[in-house]
Amino acid sequence: MSDRKSHARGPRCPICNEPTATATRPFCSRRCANIDLGRWFSGVYAIPVVEPSEEDLDALESLAQSGESDGDERD
Repeated sequence: MSDRKSHARGPRCPICNEPTATATRPFCSRRCANIDLGRWFSGVYAIPVVEPSEEDLDALESLAQSGESDGDERD
């Protein structure tokens, strides 16, 4: 039910929860946009990465090599 109420008020700033401004959407102000950007730069936000295993790397390498030997040239 709370989802319907939040959508009824309109979109809110993810930093301070104030209503968003069209010029700085999805934020309410340039200040909140800069706070968010600073969080990305400082590593507070991060996109998780899964490192491929040796088996995965070997499989990709053999696929790449088999594609090269097919004589399929692309421009």
